[in-house]
Amino acid sequence: MEGLMLARVLRDLSKHLPARTLGWAFPDETTAALLLDGVGNLVLSYRPPQPVVFLSRERMRGDPHNGFQRYLANRVRGDLLKAEQLKLDRVFALHFAGETGFVDQPPVRMLFEVTGRNANLLVLEAGEGFEGRIVLAAREITGSRNRFRTVRTGGVYTPPPPYEKLDPRLMTGEDARSLATLPVGRWRERVDGLGLLLGAELVRRTGLSPDEAPGDRWPGALAALRSLVEDPTVSEGTMREGAREAARAEKAAGLRKALREPLEKRLTLVQNQLADVTRAEAGLDNAAQDRTEADLLMAYAHTVEPGTASALLPAFDGSGEVPVALDPQLSAVQNAEKRYARARRREDVYERLAEREPTLRAELEEARERLAQLDAAGLEELEALSQTLQAERPEKSPYGIRFTTPGGFEALVGRNNKENATLTHRIGRSLDYWFHAQGYPGSHVLVRAGGRDLALPDILYAARLAAAHSKARGSSNVPVDYTRVKFVWRPRGSPAGQVHYTDQKTVFVDGTLPEENAAAG
Repeated sequence: MEGLMLARVLRDLSKHLPARTLGWAFPDETTAALLLDGVGNLVLSYRPPQPVVFLSRERMRGDPHNGFQRYLANRVRGDLLKAEQLKLDRVFALHFAGETGFVDQPPVRMLFEVTGRNANLLVLEAGEGFEGRIVLAAREITGSRNRFRTVRTGGVYTPPPPYEKLDPRLMTGEDARSLATLPVGRWRERVDGLGLLLGAELVRRTGLSPDEAPGDRWPGALAALRSLVEDPTVSEGTMREGAREAARAEKAAGLRKALREPLEKRLTLVQNQLADVTRAEAGLDNAAQDRTEADLLMAYAHTVEPGTASALLPAFDGSGEVPVALDPQLSAVQNAEKRYARARRREDVYERLAEREPTLRAELEEARERLAQLDAAGLEELEALSQTLQAERPEKSPYGIRFTTPGGFEALVGRNNKENATLTHRIGRSLDYWFHAQGYPGSHVLVRAGGRDLALPDILYAARLAAAHSKARGSSNVPVDYTRVKFVWRPRGSPAGQVHYTDQKTVFVDGTLPEENAAAG
């Protein structure tokens, strides 16, 4: 239901307000009908994806089907004082006066989000506007269902974000002239209250094609728009075409959302990795200071008293004395060696990350371009892109995600604790190789080597799989242990996936998937 259609219903209702309420009826589990004296039934159908509100003289019956409807019947009482719409958005509020009696019922607001798949009916505390504490919601929206917006009983309702569009009820000739160069099929992008159906109806009433701009004929387009404000009904042909376009738009929106999420995750990951490069570069200054202090300690070690916590050593350039903090439990030479080792680690980290920086920046640009393409892509392009990405994904087997190492060995990655246990204790043979990120929860990786030794490229490939499928995902310099399966066992009474192991070796890798990870056929 679109904004102008909703405005027409509320306009007809408001002529009779305030009105005495005569009770509720509930024809089904997602429909509530409020009987108003002298008006008829105000019917609120809040089933996604096609919620609707209308006035009906038909007699409605039905007892409450669930707790929310029982609450409406018992607590949302008293005269209906006012109905107000949020601009021409698909959100409106009904204000109830409350009721005195054996058990007094306080005033409340009922708010209806007539918003397709996100439709909801809420009871809010009495107040003005569209914000307030949620007393009860027909549909609880938690973070697991929608990470951007939650709707919880007891929480605070926040209306949809503000937007700037022209109000067709108040449009002037100057406003319409500003749209003269815009194809009439796109006027709904700039005019409030128009969706796909009413946008198509506007095209029909103007007599123009959807891709045609009104130009000098803008007065006729304005007249058609004003007629739509007064009578937002849709012709049968337009209804069929609009419904088809709405279905296509909904499918495109679903595909766009599904494709956007992994791209946004990849974008965030690459940005974090580039931030690692920046931090590593800043660490070079600390490495240079460590080396300078280490050189001083080696040069003047004979002057440093054992057990001291600091020393003042002459600078090589004669600029004065340099304060150097010391570990009193180490000798001057050992303190110097500690600084050299720390400097080498920082320099090694920077060199390794700096080598990847051009690749990361290219990946960043590619992710940004693909996100921009998603916004402009039509349904056919989105379907083609979805098929391409599906084909690129590694094959999933009943026993984990399957990869192939550079040497041609099958690598299986557990997706949960049960699969980890299956791979390690049932699928793996004693001479197969087992990998796991050291000190991080994550997947078991099994390389089915058939008793053969693994070359270094295979070891590093499997280690990166283990690091990328652990809590260290996206980090650099992740330690990964590997050993033969025969050295891995499950402690008695421990949960699935928990193991002990011996005879391991450790490699350090980045916590990202290998660049070339061809899935096994």
